[in-house]
Order: sequence, then structure tokens, then C-alpha cells
Amino acid sequence: MTMFDKLTAERRARLTAERQLEHRTRELDAALSQLQEARNTLHRLRAAGTSTPLQEAQRVAEAQNLQVRAREDADSAHRTAIMAERRLWDSINTLRDGFAVFNGNHELVIANQAYLGVFTGYPEVQPGVPYRRLLEILAFDNRVELGGLGAEDWIAMMEGRWDAERIEPIMLTFSRGDTARIHDRRARGGDIVSLVRDITEAQRHAADLEEARRHAEAANRAKSAFLANMSHEIRTPMNGVVGMAELLCDTQLSDEQRLYADTIRSSGEALLNIINDVLDFSKIEADKLTLHPEPFDLERCIHEVLILLQAGARKRSIDLMMDYDLFLPTRFMADPGRMRQVMTNLIGNAVKFTLSGHVLIRVVGIEASEGQQQLNVTVEDTGIGIAPENIDGVFGEFAQVDDQANRKFEGTGLGLAITRRLIELMGGQIWVESELGKGSCFGFSLTLPLAEDALHLNGNPIRLEHVLVADDHLINRTILERQLTAQGLTVTLCASGAEAFDRIVASESGKNGEGPFDLLLTDHEMPGLDGLELTVKLREAGFDLPIILFSSSPTVLRDHPAVPELRAILQKPLLRHDLVRQLHLLSAPNAGPGAAEPAAAAAALLPGGGRHIRVLCAEDNRTNRLVFAKMVQGLAIDLRFSEDGIKAVEDFRDFHPDLIFMDISMPEMDGRAATRAIRQLPGGAQVPIIALTAHAMSGDREDILAAGLDHVLTKPLKKPLLLEMIKRYLPDGACSIDIPLDPTG
Repeated sequence: MTMFDKLTAERRARLTAERQLEHRTRELDAALSQLQEARNTLHRLRAAGTSTPLQEAQRVAEAQNLQVRAREDADSAHRTAIMAERRLWDSINTLRDGFAVFNGNHELVIANQAYLGVFTGYPEVQPGVPYRRLLEILAFDNRVELGGLGAEDWIAMMEGRWDAERIEPIMLTFSRGDTARIHDRRARGGDIVSLVRDITEAQRHAADLEEARRHAEAANRAKSAFLANMSHEIRTPMNGVVGMAELLCDTQLSDEQRLYADTIRSSGEALLNIINDVLDFSKIEADKLTLHPEPFDLERCIHEVLILLQAGARKRSIDLMMDYDLFLPTRFMADPGRMRQVMTNLIGNAVKFTLSGHVLIRVVGIEASEGQQQLNVTVEDTGIGIAPENIDGVFGEFAQVDDQANRKFEGTGLGLAITRRLIELMGGQIWVESELGKGSCFGFSLTLPLAEDALHLNGNPIRLEHVLVADDHLINRTILERQLTAQGLTVTLCASGAEAFDRIVASESGKNGEGPFDLLLTDHEMPGLDGLELTVKLREAGFDLPIILFSSSPTVLRDHPAVPELRAILQKPLLRHDLVRQLHLLSAPNAGPGAAEPAAAAAALLPGGGRHIRVLCAEDNRTNRLVFAKMVQGLAIDLRFSEDGIKAVEDFRDFHPDLIFMDISMPEMDGRAATRAIRQLPGGAQVPIIALTAHAMSGDREDILAAGLDHVLTKPLKKPLLLEMIKRYLPDGACSIDIPLDPTG
């Protein structure tokens, strides 16, 4: 119960007591009247001689008793009224806040000392004084700040408040320095109850809090600026360290030299992962992490993450596989950078904690509503697993399962915490199931809007009927069988190259009753007879059926003599679009039964014919220019460097690049300004411009894109990502670009 309610209850009790007193007084008056009537009647009866002495005595006694009871009740009611009034007055006077009641004529009825204190020196301020007179004292005696109004205007404003249907609170600052909030409420009968609450301390506390908030924000800005600067300063030299180590690993090295180079690269990448985790967690901690949805391809996003992690997985014979629902759209609206981060954390953890076996990413979904898709993504591994007692803590900050099997794996313990917060920020949920010693399954569910350009797979009708799949891994065979069967194809599965060869021989001779195969899909790396050896053996035996090879390292196959016999080489894990596209191409009217020409295989990943792509790279750091040049060395690229933004604008005019890579931090003119200048030039609005930056703090990416750049690559550069970006923006008629992997894997 509020103080106002308590005072109202006390006043109600006093009024009730007064009404009881009034009622008892009327009863007493009635008893006196009855007594007087009894006396008059007695006199009349005596005069008439019709009354006995006993009857007369009884009537007098009854009247006297009635009079006594009425007087006692009246006295009791009077005492109750006095007590209620005293209690009400005591309650009012004990209030620290000012309290007053005005009648319907706006005259003071009652007020406590806290209310009257501001009117010290004016004896006229007592019950009956008009409200306007109180306002005049405050205004003309400079006892209150008028807020820039004249005295009469202020008085009129204050009086006008009481004329409103609902009286709004008002804040007044008195000349003695204290501040009060005035709450006026209209009671029944037209009375006005006024409560004056002193908020001086509350305001002082609020001011202290505001000052503390400003200091905290300033400290947070200083921390963010420090982290951003340190991130930039660390990433710039690390681009040279990691980039050169990566390039060094691509050269001919002895085992000892390769060990040193791999150690430099992996240590540099570990340092960068720690920096990224700390930066992201600081943004999450400060509620500064925001999402920026845009159209993106989920399947390609996962595929790119798998490509980046494949080299490390291959060293431990870990198969990376993706099972993306064939009829599920791929293009959605989400923050592609954050989605990529989620997938990198989950898949990277799976690879890190898996010593052998596989990591499988499954993506399924159902239509949640029109234009919305509910997605369920799981990352399954055959790793070390998590004990039941540790499951609940895996998504905590700085949390790592502390057991003997886990201590050899390094990390900040922030990756899964960041992943959980990102998924929740996107409106989804994340979970984990695990069995110690057998593996784990991390998954999340998420509802995303479909991108406007989200298209299902289509193309020429698939005229193939019977496909043979050769793969030693059961899960890969199962995924391919499901995808091909969904396309209406008959599928035969083989677990080895030798079995596939025997099946083809039997089908051609009609011994197995299956009829000839229209296509062979074969894995490259299989025990015994691998995919390339199978191809050579089939061609030597005179079989000309189309062959598509799957490989996790297609670049190193470039010079193999069997490559010209392949219809295509597809990068593992398979993008379903690449597979279905090849099926449509084979079903085209002009596709012959063999159609095995070198250019066909090149169409998938290997370099083909066409003109060189012109690439302009604006970069002021000499080491970074060297790293960039070495990463694209050997590709069909005409490369030109600009040392600053001004030179980049000049080079754009005479070089006419197909693609620009723009460093953001450069002297004279930075990358943002150079981009804006290029966009104003003829042809500048269409050319893709990719940012190269060592800035990785919240808002950096958004600021860069707002300057007119198309994409952002964060330093240190990763060769597969760089080449993927070039491949994405290949102009018509240009040579295709491959995405080489670590050949040492």
C-alpha cells in the first residue's frame, strides 16, 4: 500500500468516525425527545387520573435508560472521531514528503509541516488560504524557479494544471536548492490531494549514475579503440608471417623444413583465432554485436568452411562430408560473416577433437511459413566425445572440458560460447549430444527468410537412367544414393574401384541383368584401385562411359595422364549444385556418350581457355604486396599494384581492371576514399571492389561496405578465400580459376 493510499484510508476512517458521532448525536437527541414526550404524557395522565404510580415510574425509567445509552454512544463516537483525526494528523506529519488537501474551492483544508516549510514567514498560510495565494508567495518571493516564465504566467500554468481532466505530475526546483515532484490527484467531491515528493537525493544519485555511465562508456570506447588498434597492428605483420608460411609450404621442402613452416603457420593461425575470440567476446559482453542480414548461399558458405579445414583434416585421414537436402533452397537472408563464423567454430571443433574417422554436416529443413524456412543443421563427428557431467558446461564462457583426453587440445574456451550467443541473436537454438569415446553431434535450429533470388535447382531434364557410384566410405555412398535417387536415377553402389570395374564389365556383357551404366561417379582416394587408376583401366579395356571424379585435392591431379579421360573433377565435399549441373550437362542434346575431353574436366575446377583477368591491388605494405602476388602466382591473371589510394584511382583509369582488391588503411588516400572516387568514374560503378583490412572490430565491416565496397577479406589473407573471391567475379570469357589446397596433405 502506498503512502497516498494509507493517508486516504486514515482520512476515510476519520470521516467514518465523524459520521458515527453525528449519528449517535441524533440518537441522543431522539432519546431526549422521547424522555420529554414521556414526561409530557405522564403529566397529562396524572391530570386525567388514568395512570398508576407504577406505570409512571416504568415509563420514566425507560426514557432515562434510553437517554443514558444514547449519551454513552455519542461520547464513544466522539472519542473515536477524535482518535481518528489525531491518527490522521500524526500520519500526515510523520511524512517526509509534503502533503496537503484542498477543497472544491481550492482552499487549503489541511497540510503537514513538510508542505508548509517552504512558506515559513507567512502566518496567513493556514487552513482556508487559497491555492492561488500559495502560488503567489512562491512566485513573487522567488522561492521557486519559474523555468523562464514570468510570475503571472507561471501562476496561470500551475492553476491550469488543476483544470485538466488528468493532472500530470510536475517538477519544481526551489531556491534553496532542493527539487520536488508534485503529484496532484482529484478526490471525490472535488477535493485536490497534493503530494510533494523530495527527489533531490534521487536526482543526485541519477546524476552520479549518469556520470559513472559516461566514464564507463569512455573506458569502453578506449578499450575498443585499443583492441581495434592492437588487432590492426598485430594482423598487419601476421599477414606477412602466415601468408609467407603458407606460400613456403607450397614449395619443395625437406621434411624438417616443412615441419618448421607448418609450425609457423599453425602458430600464427592459433594466435589469430585467440585475437578473434577475444574481440568477439568483448563485443558480446558490451552488447555491441549486431547482425547485418543480406542474401547469402548457405550451402556454399558451409562448403567454403570445409575447404579451409580440409588440409588439416586430411593430415589425420578425417573425411569431411556434407549432406545438404537436395530440395532445400540454398539462398537465405542472414549475416553471412556470422553464419560462416558459426560453421567455422562448430566444424573446426569437430575436426580438432576427432583423431580419425569423419565429420559430417547435415542440413535439412521445412517451410516454416511463406518466405520462411526452418533449418536444422548438425555437425557430427567420430571424435573423443564429452562426458555426461560436462555436457551442460560446453557453451559457457572460457569453458573447456577439463579431462585427460582434452588437455592436449588448445583454445580460448570462447568459441562455443560465442557460437551460442550468435545463434540466439539470430533467433535460434543450439544443442549438443555426445558419448564419451564415440563422438559428438552439435546442432542448431534456425528460421531464416528466403532470399528473393532463392531458386531451386533446375536445368535440362536428366535423361540418364543408371549411375554407378564407387566410394569406399559408406556415408558418402548413402548421401549420393539419396541425392541421385531423388533425381529419378537408378543407382548401383560399390565400395571399391575393383568392384566398380567388375560391375561395369558385367553390365556391358549383360551378365548381371542390369544393363549398361550411363555414368560412373568415383572417389579419387580408395584403397586398392583408386579413382584415377580405375579410369585408366576402364579406358584401356575399351569402356567409354562418362566418368566424374571426386577429389579433396583436385589441384595436384592436374598433370595426371588420366585427367583428359574425365568428364569433370568435382571438389569434395560435393556441392549438390555442381553434381546436378554435371548431370544436366550430360543430359544435354549435344552430349555424346563419352564426351570425355580435357576441357570438360577443366570446366569444374581446372584452368581452361580464355583471356586473363585484370586484377588491381591497392596495398601500401611491401610485404603484403609480395604475399598477394605469390598467392595468385601461376594463375591466368594480369596483376598491377598501387601503393596508395591516389595511385589506385589513376591506375583504374588506364588499366581498366575486372576486379579490385583495396587495402583500407593507406597513406594519402585510404581505401574508402579511393573506392568512392572510383565509383564516380566511368565504369567504376560496376567493377567489384574487395576490401583487404586488418580491422576486425564491431562496425568495421559495416563502415567498409557503406563506403561502396562489395566484400571484406580480413588479414591475414587465406589463399583459398582469395582465389574463391577471384573465381566469384570472373568475367565472361576469362580463364577459370582453381582453388588449390595444401599439397602436403
